[in-house]
Amino acid sequence: MPSKKTTKRSVPPMTGNAIRQAFLDYFTEFGHTVVPSSSLVPGGDQTLLFTNAGMVQFKDVFLGQDKRPYRRATTAQRCMRVSGKHNDLENVGPSPRHHTFFEMLGNFSFGDYFKQNAIRYAYDCLTEVYGLDPDRMYYTVHESDDEAWHIWLDEIGVPSERVARMGDKTNFWQMADTGPCGPTSEIHYDFAPDRGPLTPADLPYQLDVNPDDRFLEIWNLVFMQFNQTADGSRTPLPAPGVDTGMGMERLAMIVQGVDNSYDTDLFTPIMDRIQALSGHTAAQRLAGLIPYRVVADHARAAAFLIADGVVPGNTGRNYVCRMVIRRASRFGGKLGFDQPFLSEVAETIIGHYSSAYPELARHRAAILQTMADEEKRFQRTVDTGISHLARLLENVLQEGGRLLPGEQAFELYATYGLPLEITRDVAREQGAEVDEPGFQHAMETHRLASGAGQVFGELGDEGVESYRQVLQWLQAQGHLGPEGVTYDPYGSLETEGPVLAIVCDGTQVEAAAVGDKVGVILPQTSFYVESGGQTTDAGTISSATEPRWEIAVDEVRRPAAGVVVHLGRVTRGRPKVGDLALAAVDQARRWDIMRNHTATHLLHAALRAVLGEHVRQAGSLVAPDRLRFDFTHPEPMAAEELDRVERRVNEAVLENYPLDIRLKPRQAAVEEGAMALFGETYGETVRTVSIGTAQRVSYELCGGTHVPETGVIGPFLILGEGSVAAGVRRIEAVTGRAAQALIHARLGSLGRLAARLGVATEATEERVEALLDEREQSAKEISQLRARLAASDYLALQPQEVGGVTVLAGLIPEADAETLRLLTDRFRRDHPSGVAVLASAPGGKPVIVAAVSQDLVARGLHAGELVKAVAQIVGGGGGGKPTLAQAGGKDAARLPEALSLVPDWVRSHLG
Repeated sequence: MPSKKTTKRSVPPMTGNAIRQAFLDYFTEFGHTVVPSSSLVPGGDQTLLFTNAGMVQFKDVFLGQDKRPYRRATTAQRCMRVSGKHNDLENVGPSPRHHTFFEMLGNFSFGDYFKQNAIRYAYDCLTEVYGLDPDRMYYTVHESDDEAWHIWLDEIGVPSERVARMGDKTNFWQMADTGPCGPTSEIHYDFAPDRGPLTPADLPYQLDVNPDDRFLEIWNLVFMQFNQTADGSRTPLPAPGVDTGMGMERLAMIVQGVDNSYDTDLFTPIMDRIQALSGHTAAQRLAGLIPYRVVADHARAAAFLIADGVVPGNTGRNYVCRMVIRRASRFGGKLGFDQPFLSEVAETIIGHYSSAYPELARHRAAILQTMADEEKRFQRTVDTGISHLARLLENVLQEGGRLLPGEQAFELYATYGLPLEITRDVAREQGAEVDEPGFQHAMETHRLASGAGQVFGELGDEGVESYRQVLQWLQAQGHLGPEGVTYDPYGSLETEGPVLAIVCDGTQVEAAAVGDKVGVILPQTSFYVESGGQTTDAGTISSATEPRWEIAVDEVRRPAAGVVVHLGRVTRGRPKVGDLALAAVDQARRWDIMRNHTATHLLHAALRAVLGEHVRQAGSLVAPDRLRFDFTHPEPMAAEELDRVERRVNEAVLENYPLDIRLKPRQAAVEEGAMALFGETYGETVRTVSIGTAQRVSYELCGGTHVPETGVIGPFLILGEGSVAAGVRRIEAVTGRAAQALIHARLGSLGRLAARLGVATEATEERVEALLDEREQSAKEISQLRARLAASDYLALQPQEVGGVTVLAGLIPEADAETLRLLTDRFRRDHPSGVAVLASAPGGKPVIVAAVSQDLVARGLHAGELVKAVAQIVGGGGGGKPTLAQAGGKDAARLPEALSLVPDWVRSHLG
């Protein structure tokens, strides 16, 4: 525990970088490990849209599913809150301290210190490190938390009238409906002490509701003390923890003596850059304060998103990236920007933040290019979209309404790229709202993904808690050590040991029978647990002694730290707890997976070499039969580019490069140039995979299994390339046995084709091209012959006079639509005033073309209406312009009948 009184530190004016570093340095002094910020994309967590708190990267530690080499940690975590219950978007700009992207300073205890130390650390950090006046700070504790109450009063020495007891709404936190939870203690700062002290009775209301915006919550201390079960009961955790979070932007306001975060040096360089680009005076900047703030906030958010691999798109995280860029661009328009400018603002952001977040500098080119491209796309349609929105709103308001239909809002998004948030902004400026539920319904598959999911969800039927109990029982019996099951998927593919536990239908049993679905725990395993895009291993667990039994293992999971469970079905005999078993990974399947996984590393490197350094992995699947690789790139790949990529990978295979796989500190590996992959979670010690000898071909952080050298991969074939989302492409490929099978199939097909053509295999392409040329020439000759026949048939037709108008209606057998249109043109040249309806049935399908001269249009005739009337007889329909129209039908046999109606129709419609 820190001393009650520490040496008073000198507190010079602090920059934002100094504030951040001082926090980390302070907790380092007290034995905390500085853990780098995790990505804005939560690794392996599909319940969250973005990382929205510092504790997200420690989720598995708090749940007992992961262990770290430290029990105290401190971080400066980058966060996003733009959806769900943590949606600050609408407040950005008008509010002096709301942001989409923000930094969270935090310290964490994993079963180490608890309330006493956490409260002391926080108080001393604020007063000693940052020099905050204790008389301007107020505190809250949970109404039931006498322990925290007395620590503040008796050990810190805070007067009781400055501490408020609050209920669950403000001072109790839980991960989800079940799991770790506990009371909290908040620290609030008073911006207006001159208004006088608050009474104890009024304090809870002022801190909770804050009606005069007098107070600012700066630090929240969460004491994870209980485990909440499904029935709502709470039992003490065996090792309680601490999770704290302090807003960097809010702390900077106080330390730098300003009343809003945009006047801190976290934002002033960005705001100054916007002003320099716009050429505004100080007065103009002040007049446009809200657009300045929106542009600064959103440009910062977009830069960090792109640095973490998120690109603009239509759904989920990609939608958010697109939305903040387009919203910033639109507010830039209010400042006079009529050309893309955000990439220039991003230059300042990268320069200002890269010392703390070096990934900004590493991905500078991708950030600038992506922002510029997206802003250009938006500006191509924004003016038209906003104009159309203005007309829609005008109609709504003129009719006395105040709600723009959701379907219209979605149409604006689908047609003009106006995100819902921009449509809502414009509507509110006009005194209207948007039917957001209607928009979400209309959006369907493009619906904005929610980020309000539970941070800690269920882990399937097996459940975390039941397996944790099994683990504790096995450890208590001495069957497993403190670390639990030994997990080593990188060595031998066979392990032997006793069956420690069998779980069937969620219950621990002593034995199982044929057909039972079971979960089996062994003291050690070499089966790979699905992770990083690599699929789980499969194989068998069988008895090593009599009597014989066997379990077919379909997948392997790690439901809790120290537990690896093999899931499958009993296919033979009766396995029992205590039996000696042999666990064998399906070797052929594993080698196929390893070939594909190593090939993804080579593919990633080849794409970056061919397309550019902006290419980054955006997802992958490594299965035994194929690999799938998603990557950032703004446009489809050309055939020549795909060929170059495929050749580079195969050249690396033929070089038979050895793989150098080592464990290293994460920060050291990243500084050496190892690539961290999108959406993955990494511990402090990482597994690095380097390919190449004198010069590296690839260097990535990867926990997957790989071949020892690239020659084992065998042939590499790309099956196809396509779009996943805007700015994200996908390549599917095969290697090894699957590639050999594909080559064999293709060569067989080619050989059979050559035999049918009567040529050598190598001459097949030349012969096919010759045949295609012959076919094309024949088609031209046939077309010419048909045209001559059609002209002959046309000349055989006799026009008639109807009410003084020349009318031609006739059948031209086997003429296509284009030929019929050419013949109607010929009719209009021969008869400047007249009506022609020509029909045919190529392939048995009716086609009808009608033409009316311009002078007869003035007398009431309309080619579209005429052709529609004729087509009805043959079971079809159509339409077109007054002078030329076309229709189709179903019943070719009735074409003569349909054409016979033309004279009467003309007679009846002439004016």
